[in-house]
Amino acid sequence: MKSAIQLKTVIPSFLVGLTLLCLATGPKAQAVSPPPDGGYVGGNTAEGQTALFSLTSGGYNTAVGFFSLRSNTIGSFNTATGAGALFLNASENPNTAKENTATGAVALLSNTTGFDNTATGFQALVSNTTGDHNMADGYEALLNNTTGFANTASGEEALLNNTIGSFNTALGSSAGDSVTTATHVIAIGTTGANVSHSCYIGSIAGQTVGAGGSTCYVDNDGKLGVFLSARRFKTDIADMAAASDVLLALRPVTFHYKPELDKLGIPQFGLVAEEVAKVNPDLVTHDAKGDLYTVRYEAVNAMLLNEFLKEHRTVQELKSTVQKQQNDFQSKLAEQQGQIEALTMGLQKVSAQVEMSDPAPQTVLNSD
Repeated sequence: MKSAIQLKTVIPSFLVGLTLLCLATGPKAQAVSPPPDGGYVGGNTAEGQTALFSLTSGGYNTAVGFFSLRSNTIGSFNTATGAGALFLNASENPNTAKENTATGAVALLSNTTGFDNTATGFQALVSNTTGDHNMADGYEALLNNTTGFANTASGEEALLNNTIGSFNTALGSSAGDSVTTATHVIAIGTTGANVSHSCYIGSIAGQTVGAGGSTCYVDNDGKLGVFLSARRFKTDIADMAAASDVLLALRPVTFHYKPELDKLGIPQFGLVAEEVAKVNPDLVTHDAKGDLYTVRYEAVNAMLLNEFLKEHRTVQELKSTVQKQQNDFQSKLAEQQGQIEALTMGLQKVSAQVEMSDPAPQTVLNSD
């Protein structure tokens, strides 16, 4: 079990131990006689030593267990099952300290005015005082939560160290244990980090997938999914043509993310969203506030393919032209070669005729 941070609650920490001690040293259980009938004023049901002991006008509460709902006065629609469950639940405001459900020893023990909380398990939400709309399911789930609200923790020690963080969700044993004050954190099967508006999923990083998988994307609304590409999902299909010409105006850059985003400082390669937006605003996305967020690299890739195909067609046309020119050259060369051969043969015939027509040489006798 991990060491929990010190309980931040106005109730002395020994109260939990005292409650458990009373349980251990109390009289052994015996059959109740007469059996409980639950027919108390205001639709309340109490069974156990000092259960609902302080109730005044609260209605429709159910307290089963030693000290369960002991301090509740006007709170209504609370359910406490287990020794010390909702022990300090009390309020002078009828709109608070109501509609809580605690199942397990000292579950929601410190709750004072918090409402609409559900705690299931030993010490679940034990430190919660005014936090509302929390759900803790598991041993020591949301153990240190005090004023945080709208948290959901399912699993042993899930969101164990959360104190004032709100709108957090943790699923799994010790899930979200690194979250203390952050909000809107999702941790599934991992301790996560104390970073607001973040999501952590365990056992997926560094894993390989089989063939046929699809790349996942997240849209501006936080929806996770894949891009649809089948014809049946599309309308107004047309060739990209010159739409990809804008790529020639983009400036590829190298950069590093800021330290809070990348502690390792790994060199990055890409584009700057602000620069891309000036070239083509359809190639960028915005966050929920409308601020520039990232580049649609998948669209850039498709446009790069179009530019490549255009260049490829140009090269093919040039090759065809060169081939035609080469063929024409070879044809002309063959024609000229034939002409040269014909001229050569003609010259040879003329030379032969000249040789035949030349008179025989005369011999001159010398009389000396």
